[in-house]
Amino acid sequence: MYSIFTLFLHGIIIGIAATLVLDIWALVAKRAYDAAPANWALAGRWFAHMKNGVYRHDNIADALPVRGELAIGWIAHYVVGIVYGILVVTIWFFQNVSYPTLFAPLLIGLVLATCAAWFLMQPGLGLGVAARKTPDPLRMRLRTIVNHVVFTLALYLSALALSGYLA
Repeated sequence: MYSIFTLFLHGIIIGIAATLVLDIWALVAKRAYDAAPANWALAGRWFAHMKNGVYRHDNIADALPVRGELAIGWIAHYVVGIVYGILVVTIWFFQNVSYPTLFAPLLIGLVLATCAAWFLMQPGLGLGVAARKTPDPLRMRLRTIVNHVVFTLALYLSALALSGYLA
């Protein structure tokens, strides 16, 4: 069994690796079917406005720009990925399993991350619950699911690679 520090470090590594894979997937999706990548500047604007107690916007593009919003967005993107990685490792720890197993990445990467996108981030950006205010909500919902399936697999495969490296 690993120490808490080691498990925490594993969660950080797994979260960064899975987020990086998700970013690579976004580039592939852009080339394959012209999927617009996430606008991390607008996400950064959303996160930056939270310090003033503003968590929801009618349209984040209309909100006052914030200095460094692109950097804030990218940093927040990776911090969230790291938190998800740590949650996955925490579940494995409390399950007392020899990780990696697929249950925790499915729960965190697909279920929690998709729900966070649909019920927190998208409404906060002014897109409505599950992107219902967008021109093509079904397409946005499917993209959210596909992206989180990729993230889920990346969490699992990153953990698998890390455990293979440590073995």
